[in-house]
Amino acid sequence: MPRAQSDTKAEIRAVALELFARQGFDKTSLREISERLGVTKAALYYHYPSKNDLLLALLAPLHEDMDALFARFGDGPVEPPALLGAFYDVCVRHGALLMAVLTDLGALEGVGLVDSVLEWRDRLDTMLVGADAPTPARMGAIMAIGGLQDVAVGFDAREAAAHRDHAVRAALAALAVGTSGMD
Repeated sequence: MPRAQSDTKAEIRAVALELFARQGFDKTSLREISERLGVTKAALYYHYPSKNDLLLALLAPLHEDMDALFARFGDGPVEPPALLGAFYDVCVRHGALLMAVLTDLGALEGVGLVDSVLEWRDRLDTMLVGADAPTPARMGAIMAIGGLQDVAVGFDAREAAAHRDHAVRAALAALAVGTSGMD
């Protein structure tokens, strides 16, 4: 029985993500992906005309999740535990993709992901401590955000999710150290 097109596309994305995270975007060929799936390279091209198109399809859910996070919290004052927890959840959900980013920053810069990640981190920083916060406060926010992202990538997704509360408390501690002494 032939596979449904949506199932094939999902299978292609899953295999590509696994290979991109393990070997990097540049070092993974469409031939490897097609062989792993047991389909022809032509069949792969039918669903994704280029490796960049495949990468963009992998990135779309991360962009959607971050857009939803920013829509949920808006631009006003936020409760840091809720914001950091929601950000951590996004990072855990997309941990394999973020690992692929770390594996191959140069290749992924071409599709704008590096710029997006830096923009997201700046927005989160501003949401946590304000646009005009002193350097120590911004350092604390950057450590909190970056630390959560690193933990989500550095651990198996189930393990990272199981220790969510601890990760958020550690991020809040980094944020508190940065903001101590602020007026």
